[in-house]
Amino acid sequence: MELKEILPFLIPLIVMQFALLAYTLYHVLTHKTYKRGSRTLWLIVVIAGMEFIGPVLYFIFGREDVG
Repeated sequence: MELKEILPFLIPLIVMQFALLAYTLYHVLTHKTYKRGSRTLWLIVVIAGMEFIGPVLYFIFGREDVG
């Protein structure tokens, strides 16, 4: 398998990964309350685990429900 064959599948995944990371960072930086942890903790988790895991962990465990 060559890179040319995989590239059409990789590009959308990479774009989705960075879009999710950007949205998560925006959310962490603009909200003041979290279910667990602090802003600093969630920034470290999101940036260190930026391969989908960090953002997903934030939205499961850290995001405070509004409403």
